[in-house]
Amino acid sequence: MRLAHVGPQVALIIGALALSAPAAMAASSEPAIGKSTADVELSPRKASPGRTVTVTTSACGKETYGKGESEAGGKFHLLAGDRKGVLVGTFKVPENATSGTDTVTLKCPPRIKQTVTYQIVDRPKGGIDAGRGWAAGAGQLDDPGSRLALGGLLLGGAVAGGVTTWRRRSTDTRTVA
Repeated sequence: MRLAHVGPQVALIIGALALSAPAAMAASSEPAIGKSTADVELSPRKASPGRTVTVTTSACGKETYGKGESEAGGKFHLLAGDRKGVLVGTFKVPENATSGTDTVTLKCPPRIKQTVTYQIVDRPKGGIDAGRGWAAGAGQLDDPGSRLALGGLLLGGAVAGGVTTWRRRSTDTRTVA
């Protein structure tokens, strides 16, 4: 009798995993704005005019120097960072930059070239709308990693609930007899 309940629960869990796998694969393969590969990162991914953008890359391998150029911010140098094999550079978004997408190109010897984009956003004018409580932005999961983490959390909760129910049922059967 006990095994009759386990089959549908296992099928439900496997079905949930099978349905979430294509979404997880798509989320991990799509480059987000601010990242072109795992080798280059920009921080922040959305910068307003006058803000400094930090570029971090491991694409240069063992090199300790590289060059970068932002279409909006101009040329900058990539120098050794805190970690081995990581180069870091910064540039400032000009005050007169218009909102839109900016492309940053990185070059390292001998012939390594990486391109990444980020968004230039307008500065808010006047007061900032803080929303209407914590739920005002609850539906906004822009980062694919956030969606994947939320899916994992929900799936983990479903598995824990199924295991708890299964254990309670098996305990109830033993005590009744």
